[in-house]
Amino acid sequence: MPISCRPACAACCIAPSITSPIPGMPDGKPAGVPCIQLTDDLRCAIFTDPARPAVCGGLQADADMCGADRVHALAWLAELERATAP
Repeated sequence: MPISCRPACAACCIAPSITSPIPGMPDGKPAGVPCIQLTDDLRCAIFTDPARPAVCGGLQADADMCGADRVHALAWLAELERATAP
């Protein structure tokens, strides 16, 4: 079930790898590395920009993924990353 993003979480901007270009990160980013577009207040600086990677727009907040807190979300996404790694 889709939910609203938790303020100051940014798990989806840190835990997963992104293989497509990101402004400022032309080769994407490895898992566990914060996106260069992540602001100091843990928001996406390019959230509405068409240059935002499609994978970012496709990842929607979900109760199972986000859980009760940021720690859960980071762990859930890290496990998903491990399970889907080539």
